[in-house]
Amino acid sequence: MLGVPDLPTYLAAVVLIVLLPGPNSLYVLSVASRRGIAEGYKAACGVFTGDTVLMVLAAVGAGALLQASPVLFTAVKVLGVGYLGWLAVGMMRAAWGMWRTRGDRHEEPVAAEEPAGAAERPYRRALLVSLFNPKAILFLLSFFVQFVDPGYAYPALSFLLLGTVSQLISLLYLSTLIFAGTRLSAAFRRHKRLSAGATSAAGVIFLGFAAKLAVG
Repeated sequence: MLGVPDLPTYLAAVVLIVLLPGPNSLYVLSVASRRGIAEGYKAACGVFTGDTVLMVLAAVGAGALLQASPVLFTAVKVLGVGYLGWLAVGMMRAAWGMWRTRGDRHEEPVAAEEPAGAAERPYRRALLVSLFNPKAILFLLSFFVQFVDPGYAYPALSFLLLGTVSQLISLLYLSTLIFAGTRLSAAFRRHKRLSAGATSAAGVIFLGFAAKLAVG
């Protein structure tokens, strides 16, 4: 169909890949648990936008360009490491703030939480996390071409079909994380130690992603 000879195998592969925890999905879960459904979907939209850009770049051969230019690849990689590290430090600082106020039972004011949500800008952060991952372009390029019939007259349609299927599966998965995250948010508001622990754990994981990208 549309130059994709083995769509069922592609579907199974995409499901497995999407289910693997990564910085994008963890960030969406973190935002949803702290800020609610609307903010969670803002972060998810950032992921979708970033993934779409990477898919388009992969389709037009940007992956080959990065592979052929070690300097460009290294530059983008350094930016990605720095940004993931910056996010991790921000999460740990937020966790420390929660820990310091753990004895304060007088929470609530949603108004007090709104400025933090506005300052965080989930869409922009999620978009940058997606874009500053050069390995994603190389992966998408090498992954997609396995499912495109080289003899098909309109390969752009094949890439469009593969990308659309991938985004739909990602949407279902991130929606699950968002609604699961909002269920956790009530517990986080009641128990600041739990919130601080979860946020600091996310920060440590993001540091791990940065380290993995740096040495990989």
